[in-house]
Amino acid sequence: MSEPSGSGRGPQPAQVGSAVVIAVDLGGSSMKGAVVDESGRTLFTETRSTPRVDIVDALVELLLHLADTAATHGHPVAAAGVVTPGIVDDASGSVVYASNLDWRDLPLLDLLRSRLAFPVAVGHDVRAAGLAEHLLGAARGSDDFVLVPIGTGVAAALVTAGHTITGALGAGGEFGHIPVVPGGEECPCGQHGCFEVYASGGGVARRYRARGGAARSSREIVARLGSDPLADEVWNDAVRVLAQGLAILTLLLDPRVIVIGGGFAQAGETLLGPVREGLADLLAWRDPPEVVQSVLGGEAGRTGAAILAFRAAGLGSVVDGWSMARIGTDAAAAAPLGT
Repeated sequence: MSEPSGSGRGPQPAQVGSAVVIAVDLGGSSMKGAVVDESGRTLFTETRSTPRVDIVDALVELLLHLADTAATHGHPVAAAGVVTPGIVDDASGSVVYASNLDWRDLPLLDLLRSRLAFPVAVGHDVRAAGLAEHLLGAARGSDDFVLVPIGTGVAAALVTAGHTITGALGAGGEFGHIPVVPGGEECPCGQHGCFEVYASGGGVARRYRARGGAARSSREIVARLGSDPLADEVWNDAVRVLAQGLAILTLLLDPRVIVIGGGFAQAGETLLGPVREGLADLLAWRDPPEVVQSVLGGEAGRTGAAILAFRAAGLGSVVDGWSMARIGTDAAAAAPLGT
């Protein structure tokens, strides 16, 4: 069932007949779709729950629904971009492994191409978000940066000299599963002491509850800082581990900027201030990189999917004229389908 998104305003104005793309950020719990025009405006949005089975069928249905809506309003679809979590082979568009989608060796790009009449691009959600932050967001102007979106889990987009590091298997950037606490708590991945166990939204909430706390989310835990010793303890562990992980990334990649995104970043300076101090303390012989909050926030993945779609349509140059302010606000103002 569709979940309403946006403000409920009418369709955003666009020249009838102008080309648009469809962008979908596919996650374990939801599929966030949008129709985006050549100026970067989000014309329509649609968010649906991700089913437990037949995910590809549901994804195709969403793409066709968005395409029909665009056509109804006089906009031909030039291409679509779909970004997904997991280990993604960018060259083939195959998902090697995605645990929260229960996919292994899925030829996603081929499956979509066989069922859609327009070009399609498939990419990794965090790498696509990094592309968006690079072109439009907090990493704009820097060819050496790291994006670390921290939500239920953690991954990273690693960019050096303007090139994204993907790795031999498409698994580059699995930052959440770097063991940073020797002999630490067990991670669902089977390792012990992983970054994600301590410094993710899911990890913080789980560790708080395991010690007798009643908060359901990291946001609730942040609200209790200063008045709840248990919240302070778990949060301080997360800050310490995050600073340690960022020190590892800094010494490996020498980024100019580290962008923190995801729901965790909504804590703002409550998180970023102590992390900056901790990172500086760990880097004894060099200055730390700048640590900033994501500009695009939750829209980074879907914006990256739109960029991939325009490139698939041979219209990659249109992105150069996009406004960061417009990208950051239009998704909230766009018409949710069905209004």
